[in-house]
Amino acid sequence: MEINNNNPNNISSRTDRKLIERNRRNQMKALYSELNSLVPHYNSRESISLPDQLGEAANYIKRLQTNLERMKQRKDSLLSGGQSMNIASSRTGFSPKGPQIQIHEMGSSLVIGLTTDTHSRFIFNDTIRILHEEGADIVNASFSVVGNTAFHTIHLTVGELTPDYHGVAVTRIAERLNKFICDAHA
Repeated sequence: MEINNNNPNNISSRTDRKLIERNRRNQMKALYSELNSLVPHYNSRESISLPDQLGEAANYIKRLQTNLERMKQRKDSLLSGGQSMNIASSRTGFSPKGPQIQIHEMGSSLVIGLTTDTHSRFIFNDTIRILHEEGADIVNASFSVVGNTAFHTIHLTVGELTPDYHGVAVTRIAERLNKFICDAHA
């Protein structure tokens, strides 16, 4: 049996398949471009290959999932521990025995919660000094006083050059602040 390649139906069918394949490739290219636009780029000067873009997107999604799980656990611990602390403080005039610090990472930003008694005036100033020494940019700082307890909140950003540098900077800031608070508590 001999196939006739000049048959108009074969040519039309081949053209249709080429057109369908071209449309599929264009749609995939648009979807890759959209995915790539949703992922933060730490070094946007270089164009990266498609497999690298997909790997970067996968890593970003994994980091988001890890952060989400950590935040859920943190929320659960705050909700379970926070209610009993509020009950104790309303009954007994609870005040922390020493300064306490909580550090929350949110992308390239950090939120620091500092709890002190109202007589610890310089702990907030020293915390700000440490943050400046570490190169952090303070976006906002506020406080409120309830009874004998002062609640300070500090919003800051840390260097955004690369994810590795950001992680090192956050770790270094957390270590210095925790050491400072431990020393102040002693």
